[in-house]
Amino acid sequence: METLSENRCFGGKQGVYRHASEACRCDMTFGLFLPEEAEDGPVPVLWYLSGLTCTHENAMVKAGAQQWAAEHGIALVFPDTSPRGADVADHEMYNLGQGAGFYVNATEAPWAANFRMWDYIAEELPRVLFNGFALDEERQAISGHSMGGHGALTIAMAYPGRFASVSAFAPITHPSQSDWARKPIHAYLGEGNVDWVRHDACLSLRENGFNGPMLIDQGTCDQFIDSLMPEALAAAITETRHPAIFRMQGGYDHSYFFVSTFMEDHVAFHAEALYR
Repeated sequence: METLSENRCFGGKQGVYRHASEACRCDMTFGLFLPEEAEDGPVPVLWYLSGLTCTHENAMVKAGAQQWAAEHGIALVFPDTSPRGADVADHEMYNLGQGAGFYVNATEAPWAANFRMWDYIAEELPRVLFNGFALDEERQAISGHSMGGHGALTIAMAYPGRFASVSAFAPITHPSQSDWARKPIHAYLGEGNVDWVRHDACLSLRENGFNGPMLIDQGTCDQFIDSLMPEALAAAITETRHPAIFRMQGGYDHSYFFVSTFMEDHVAFHAEALYR
């Protein structure tokens, strides 16, 4: 693993690291914030999965999460959103290819060679992190924005007992019924071959449930709100009677101004679950 940068941050350390990924068959970069407490032993960890067009850097720089994580003694992981490189397939559309991995294991050409973001996030990167840093594997939580909210919700539900809590900012909630989200997933997995219970948060919540609390924030002026379908997730939460906080935030859009506004709430929400 190569250290690209390390900076003092709110008493802790914000690092950026690169490693060779077996899952994605290319070098992958991630950000990791370690609070001061990590100098004395393993600390709880909050995963943050970013959205379309993002790299590891967007949330790391724009979300303002380190301040609140430092207050609670929690580490933050900022993975990339896709494999990258000159030999990695790409597409002119912003919602397909590099920067748009959708947290699935692609099976269709040309994506299958590298786009295995489910395995990377759920299996490979955890091993890299827990073997290399002072992180407590028994205390994990997960969050994400937009496409990353989709990833956070679906991965959390697929691994019972791994995550103490899950949250999302403006997540893609019901891709099986959203043309905008369904098309790239079909491109990766093949039309007719998608396990939608695994890759649709609404269906997964009804089928698998989740054994922890959930927090969802959605802006009412989000330019993608019709495709995100927050009402579908609200209905699934109600039908399953899952313990959740679902907030429609008046006047907020899809940007990191929205995310940074409510980041303190999300970190505190996860801290309560992680230290329970």
